[in-house]
Amino acid sequence: MKPPEVTVIAGIPAQNTALYWAIRFSAGDPAAFIDFGTGGVVSVPSRGSNTSVCAVARTRRILIVRDIEMERARRSARVDSVHSPSEFTPDGGFASDRETATAQALAECLRRADVKAVRADRTLALVYAEQLRLSGIAITYDADLAVAGRRCKDEQEIAWLGEAQAATERAIRMACETVARAQAQGDGVLLAGSEPLNCELLRRRIDLQLLAEGYDNPVCIVASGPRGADCHDRGSGVIRTGEPVIIDVFPLNRTTLYSGDCTRCVVHGAVPDQVCRMHAAVLAAKRAAIAATRAGVTGESIHAVTAAEITRAGYQMGMPPKDAPDSWCGMVHGTGHGIGLSVHEQPLLDKGGPALVEGDAITIEPGLYCKAIGGIRIEDMVIVTKSGCVNLNTLPESLEWC
Repeated sequence: MKPPEVTVIAGIPAQNTALYWAIRFSAGDPAAFIDFGTGGVVSVPSRGSNTSVCAVARTRRILIVRDIEMERARRSARVDSVHSPSEFTPDGGFASDRETATAQALAECLRRADVKAVRADRTLALVYAEQLRLSGIAITYDADLAVAGRRCKDEQEIAWLGEAQAATERAIRMACETVARAQAQGDGVLLAGSEPLNCELLRRRIDLQLLAEGYDNPVCIVASGPRGADCHDRGSGVIRTGEPVIIDVFPLNRTTLYSGDCTRCVVHGAVPDQVCRMHAAVLAAKRAAIAATRAGVTGESIHAVTAAEITRAGYQMGMPPKDAPDSWCGMVHGTGHGIGLSVHEQPLLDKGGPALVEGDAITIEPGLYCKAIGGIRIEDMVIVTKSGCVNLNTLPESLEWC
């Protein structure tokens, strides 16, 4: 059976990335988006009339949004027309809460357009589904709606990602240079001025820099020494000379809502031989994975390239055995992931990863982890092209930042 052509996405644009992606407009109140499909223009009759006199007449993509947001939406939303819920008041009037009222307006708009069935994405909340059901409108779940389409980034999205990545790199550079230029006490603990330099202090400095540049920064990773052996340990405690420090930052631009994501490592003072070898293997894996990246190649095959470099250097792939000694060293995660409005999006660069498409924004981030030493991870963001990829990163890859 052919799926319905009319699609709906609804929610709060500032929170629902699928809706924001479809309309490129952010608001803190509920909104509903309707795409009437390739059938062309649609006329929505006004109440009690068989004539097409409603303001929605001759349009395809419409947005229903709160009255105070309408003018701003008309200036910037990627839709053909913008409407207030009051234009689609149902017979019994609206519920007292905005979300239910928006759902009622969505259902009423579709009913007036004589729509019997719609496609909806994975984010559609039950409050909208229930109002559609009450109006006799069937819903077909489309798992790829607002997911597959988001993979192929347009020029605006690539520019926003580049802007976010540049801000991320500035924060990482500051953090790495802070570690590299610190003074070490006799016990090896680094000092930031007169106080010990710890992961929490460095994370606050990263937060403050990004806040000043217009970014929200989720709790980033500043993991020193053995704490870095857990790839997702946020890090805590003092930073010591001679230990690798993983700095992984993934902020969200408050205006565009697009994210950056970059990881670099730094060692204060002399770099231990084992850390040098881990770092060399990770760099070789990253460069090989980037060289293998292009449209049509699967995420699984890129991960296989990474794995080949890691094992060629004498390290392991996969989770360590339960009885593994602290000296066990290996890569425990995939090679990377998609990125955009969320830090983790499709596709995955791992086992079962799908074919890449032109315009995919992905991270390439091999890493090695050892309980006795800590971790090394180097991460770049690239945009997939037909013949390769464009790297959005410019930061050095070295462990030394002085």
